Amino acid sequence: MVNLTIDGKAISAELGTTILKAASSIGIEIPTLCSFKDFSPDGTCRMCLVEVVGSKELEKACSTPVAEGMVVYTDTFVVRNERRQALKALMVDHKFDCMACYKYETCFFVENNANLIDFDTYKAVGTEGYADRQIDDSNPFYFYDPGKCVLCGRCIKACDHLQCSHILAGFDPEKDNIIKTFGDLPRGNTNCVSCGNCIAVCPTGALAPKKFKPFGYTKHVQTVCPYCGVGCTLNLKVVDNKITDVFSTEGNVNDNLLCVKGRFAYDFVSSPDRLTTPLIRKDGVLQEASWEEAISLVAQKLKEAKQEGPQAVAGLSSARCTNEDNYVFQKFIRTVGESNNVDHCARLCHASTVAGLAKSFGSGAMTNSIEEIDVMDVILVSGSNTTETHPVIGAKIKQRKAQGAALIVAEPRKIELANYADVYLQIKPGTNVALFNGLMRAILDAGLEDKTFINERTEGFEAFLEFMDTLTVEKCAEICGVDPEEMRKAGVLYATKDRGGIFYSMGVTQFSTGTDGVMSTANLAMLTGKIGREGCGVNPLRGQNNVQGACDMGALPGDLPGYQKTANPEAVEKFEKAWDAKLPQNTGKTLTEIIDGVGDKTIKFLYVMGENPMVSDPNTNHVKESLENANFIVVQDIFLTETTEYADVVLPAHVYAEKDGTFTNTERRIQLLRKAVDAPGVAKNDWEIIGMIAKEMGAKGFDFNNASEIMEEIASVTPSYTGVSHERLSNGDRIQWPCLSEDSEGAKFLHAGKFTRGLGAFMITDYIPPEDQADDEYPLILMTGRILEHYHTRTMTKRTPGIEAIAGDAFVEINPAKALEYGIAEGDMIHVTSPRGSVSAKTRFNDGIMENNLFMPFHYGDGGANCLTGGAVDPIAKIPPLKVSKVRITK
Repeated sequence: MVNLTIDGKAISAELGTTILKAASSIGIEIPTLCSFKDFSPDGTCRMCLVEVVGSKELEKACSTPVAEGMVVYTDTFVVRNERRQALKALMVDHKFDCMACYKYETCFFVENNANLIDFDTYKAVGTEGYADRQIDDSNPFYFYDPGKCVLCGRCIKACDHLQCSHILAGFDPEKDNIIKTFGDLPRGNTNCVSCGNCIAVCPTGALAPKKFKPFGYTKHVQTVCPYCGVGCTLNLKVVDNKITDVFSTEGNVNDNLLCVKGRFAYDFVSSPDRLTTPLIRKDGVLQEASWEEAISLVAQKLKEAKQEGPQAVAGLSSARCTNEDNYVFQKFIRTVGESNNVDHCARLCHASTVAGLAKSFGSGAMTNSIEEIDVMDVILVSGSNTTETHPVIGAKIKQRKAQGAALIVAEPRKIELANYADVYLQIKPGTNVALFNGLMRAILDAGLEDKTFINERTEGFEAFLEFMDTLTVEKCAEICGVDPEEMRKAGVLYATKDRGGIFYSMGVTQFSTGTDGVMSTANLAMLTGKIGREGCGVNPLRGQNNVQGACDMGALPGDLPGYQKTANPEAVEKFEKAWDAKLPQNTGKTLTEIIDGVGDKTIKFLYVMGENPMVSDPNTNHVKESLENANFIVVQDIFLTETTEYADVVLPAHVYAEKDGTFTNTERRIQLLRKAVDAPGVAKNDWEIIGMIAKEMGAKGFDFNNASEIMEEIASVTPSYTGVSHERLSNGDRIQWPCLSEDSEGAKFLHAGKFTRGLGAFMITDYIPPEDQADDEYPLILMTGRILEHYHTRTMTKRTPGIEAIAGDAFVEINPAKALEYGIAEGDMIHVTSPRGSVSAKTRFNDGIMENNLFMPFHYGDGGANCLTGGAVDPIAKIPPLKVSKVRITK
C-alpha cells in the first residue's frame, strides 16, 4: 500500500493502482472516454488528465500508477483547460445533430463535460467531409455513423474482451478516422452476432439501433429478459406506452451484456397480432367473445369433464410465465380440476436433469452460479451450443478462457466454443454417457481421483469402481468416434485443475438415456471433488426464462411446489391443509402422456397456458392427430399459434413487460419483473384468468389481488422459497434458493459440506445406444436444437423484422462433402424424411458437422424438425429423444 493525497484527501491505495481508480475509490470521478472497465487503458483521449505535484506535464489518470507521497489535483484551471482542448480535438470531426441523436439523454460530452463545452464554438467545427464517411447500415439492427465517431475504441474493447467476437479491426488516425471491420467488410457481412454490446459502450451515438424514439414522455423500468435461462436484467425505455429501447446495467447477472434477442427482439410486445379479447370457436371459426361468455363456457366444460373422473382433466403450464402464474395454474389443476395431470416443457428439455441430479445429489438444479465462471480453472462444455443458446454465459466462458482457464468441448457439431478449446472431442450424437465414462476411466488410470472427497462425501463408489473396471478409454473412445489419447488428455486436464465446472444442456438430456447422461456428469464431478465448492459444480443450462421456476412451483405431475412428492402422504396432507382442498395422491400424466390421452379421449379437458405443443413437442403428426381428436381445449396465450388452431376457447394473456411477478433463472436466482406498459384490449394476467375460472367453479383460495400476495403463499408452502418476497426483491436483495429465512440470500452454490441427500451417490451408467440407428432406408442421423436468433416456437421472436431477415426460414445443415454426394447445392430445397414424417427446408453448408449427420432447428412451424423426432422415452424422466433421429434426404 502507498499513501497519497488527491484533491486534499489522504488516501491509501494498493501499489500499481492507477490514479483514476484511486480517485474513484474516494468518490472523486475523473472523466474518461477510452478507458473503461478493467481493460488496459489507451490514454489516447486525454480526457483524464490530472496535475501531479512535481511532474512537468499533466498525467493521464487512467494509466499513471499511484506512488508514495504523491499529491494529485483533478480540477485545477490548467487541468480544465487541457481537458477542454482535448475535448475540442475529439469533437472537431463530430457531427452535431443532438436533437435526433440516440444518445440525446446520455451523451458523454454533455453528461460528463458540460462545463467544458462551448457549443456555439463547436457547432461550426467539423461540418465538412461527412459525405466521405458513409453510414454503415448493413446490419439489420443497428448502424455505424463515422461522422459521430470519436475513435475512443470502446466498441473494439467490448467486441474483443466482453463479447469476444473480434469483429472490429481498429482505425488509422492518419488515414480515414473510421473504425473498420476485419477484411473491411460492411458489418452486416461479418460474423457479428448483433449483441449490441458495442452500442451500450459507445459514448456518442455513432453506434445506434435502427429503431429508437428520442422524444416523448419517457420512463425506464427494470425487469428480466423473457428469453433464455440466463435471466439477464433489462431496462426498458418506454415512450407513450411503447417499448422503444432496451439496455442493461452493471452488477447484474449479465453484467451489462445482452444478446440479439434480449436487446432487439421486443417488437412482439406491441405487435398488432396480439390477442386482445377472448375467442370462442363457433361453426369451426374462432370468434370474439366477452370474458363472461368465455369463462362460463370453460367452467361448464370443466365440470362436465370432471364427471368422467380425475384423469379426464389435464393442464400444460409454461416456462415463459412467471412463478406466480405457474403456482396458481398447478394449484388450479390439482384443486379445481382434481387431477395431477399437469406438466410443462421441462419434460422436453430438462426432466432428466431434475431426475438425475436429484438421484445423485438430492437436488435437481444448477449447483453453482454464473459469476463463478470468473474463478474456474477448467470448463467442460458438452451438449450445449452455449454461445447461441445462452449467449451471455457463452461470452463469459470465452472471457475466462482468454484469462487463462482451460476449456474442454465435446460436441457432435463444431460449435463456436470448439475454436477456443484446449481439447475438442467431436463425439458421435448420443454417446454422452460413453464420453463421461471414458473421461472418468482416464482419470482413474492416472490415479487422479479425489480419494478424500470420495471417502468422506459419497457412497456407492465400490460398485461404481467395479463397473468402471469393465471399461477402457479405448472402448469408450471407439463408441464416441474420437482419438483415445485426446479423451485421456481431456480427462487429465479436467482432473488436474483445482476448480472446474461442467456445463451441459439438451445435448445431454434429450435422449431415452438422458437421466444416465446427467448422472454421469455428477459422477465425474464427485470423482474429482469438484462439487460443493466455488468455481466448480454440475451446471445444467435451462433453456427458457423460467423453466427452473415452473419446476420449482410444482408444474410437474409428481411434484408439488418445492419438489414435495404427490406420492408422499405427509406432503399431500400439508397442501390439503394449506389449500383447504382434497388432493389426488397419484403421479399424474407427463406432457407426452397427456397428448396421448387427448388423442384417445381419456382426457376430456385440456388447459394449455403459454405452450405451443404443435411445434415444440416430438412427432408433430401424432400431436396433430391427437389435438384434432380432442374433446375440449382451452389455450391461454399472447398470439394465435399453431396450437390455437385446435382450441375451442382462446384466452388473451399479458406478456412479461405487462406484468409484475418473478422468474427464477438457471442458477436458481429469483428476480423481479416490473410492469412497464399496459396490455392491449382486455388481455389479463395469467393468474388472474385462472382465478376467474376458479371463482366461476365456486372454488376458494384464488382471490389474489396481486402477484406479491401469490408469492407470500408460495413462500408459506415451499421451503426453498421461505424467505422470498417481492418486497425483498424490490429492495435489491439477491436471492438464490434455497432461501430458508427472511434474512437469508440463499446459496451461491449447493452441497457445501453436505449433499442435499446426505452423501453423494455414485450411479452406474452404462452406455446404451440411441433407439434410432442409421440403416439402408434411413442412412443419416438428424440432430435438432436451437439457434441464436430464435426462441422456442418463434411466437415472440418472429415479430422482429431483423431476426426474420437473418433467420426467417427453416433450414437443414449438411456437410458440403455429403451434399456433393447427393448433388445438392447450398440453398437447395430438400426433403428430410424419418419414420415419423417428412419436412422440406433449405440447405446450409457446415463443414463442422460430420458427414453422416444433419442438423435442424426446431423453432419453425413450417419445416419444423419435430415432424421427424420421437421414439421411446427415458424410463425415469419420461423425456422423449429429440437429438438423434434416423432420416433420409431427397432433392
